[in-house]
Amino acid sequence: MAGGELVFGMSAAFSGPARGLGMEYHRGLSAAFEHVNARGGAGGWRLKLALRDDAYDPATAMRNTIAFVEQDRVFALLGYVGTPTTARVLPLLKHYEARSVLLLFPLTGADMLRELPPGHTCVCNLRASYLEETRNLVNALVAGGYRRVAVFHQADVYGRNGWDGVRRALGAYRLTMVSEATYRRGASFEQDFRREVALILSGQPDAIVTVGTAPACAAFVRDARAAGYTGLVSTLSFADADNLAKLLQGHARKSGRDYLSGLVFSQVVPSYEDESLPAARAYRQAMESARLSRPPQLVPDEYVPQRLSFVGFEGFLAGMALAEAVERMGPEPSRDRLRQALMTMKAVDLGLGEPADLRPGPGQGLRRTYLTVFSNGRFGGVDSLRGVKGGAPSFAAKGARP
Repeated sequence: MAGGELVFGMSAAFSGPARGLGMEYHRGLSAAFEHVNARGGAGGWRLKLALRDDAYDPATAMRNTIAFVEQDRVFALLGYVGTPTTARVLPLLKHYEARSVLLLFPLTGADMLRELPPGHTCVCNLRASYLEETRNLVNALVAGGYRRVAVFHQADVYGRNGWDGVRRALGAYRLTMVSEATYRRGASFEQDFRREVALILSGQPDAIVTVGTAPACAAFVRDARAAGYTGLVSTLSFADADNLAKLLQGHARKSGRDYLSGLVFSQVVPSYEDESLPAARAYRQAMESARLSRPPQLVPDEYVPQRLSFVGFEGFLAGMALAEAVERMGPEPSRDRLRQALMTMKAVDLGLGEPADLRPGPGQGLRRTYLTVFSNGRFGGVDSLRGVKGGAPSFAAKGARP
């Protein structure tokens, strides 16, 4: 903190295969900060991000966190990306409890962040949990007639969390997974997943749930379609639908094969195309006027940002939620006052048509999840998964522009 400026430390993947998540979340947060700062700041305070690249590596995220607290003395931690990275940081938050260090709105639905011991009020969540996301997804699959479900997941705490959510949700219907396969964190789109595809297809699934990042999930879809699988494939929100679709579209232009039909994307925010929502309109307007630059020192490899994205929209909502907390904090900011302000945010209207509980500890954030498909160059919501399998899916894109 310096003068009229509050600095928030963000450790995320700005390089490596998962960099799309870090870049898009950063772009959404930055657009929100620009929007707030252009109007005089939050309670008169300008909001600023301090960035460190962790490349989706837990040990690096831990070192970054120590540097943020000990060297940079940031006001709070904000927008960390990923379950394995955030899981490594949780013990540090306990260590820094006397300094009232908060982790705000991480991009993960990990249950460990929502099942903290009583009095452990160091984390505030915005998005729905993976248990809620997988339960809603499995409910939709079963309602759509899909009962032979397989799971392809990342071999770490994130992947296991999603796997466990699917297992529990299927158990409610007295169903079990017909097959499963894992991959190691850090996989690129160029990786060969034919072995994992064979393991999954041995169970003869009619639907596959993937719990991974965009490059790995896209590569799995590519190899599953090449192996002749025509059933439904679904992803969780962390798979970064916009970048996943971009990867598959690029490969489709080379191979002539359709990879996006029969692909369903679970989301924790509604479509940024839905102009009936005040938050979506504000996000689109903020992105149009924002002067966002890629931090060159953090991105050694090429990345072409999305104009708009689900992850960016979530980042924008996180930035606006933070601004509301700073407004409520009063004229003399402190970490303790920020925590106290957040404790008042039980039912906050972020412009989504539903309240968000942003309190640390018992707070959950948003609870609703959404199902989307990609067709005719854009994402649109679906209320049912019947008929999505095979061929081009049909949907009514709620609020979407032509």
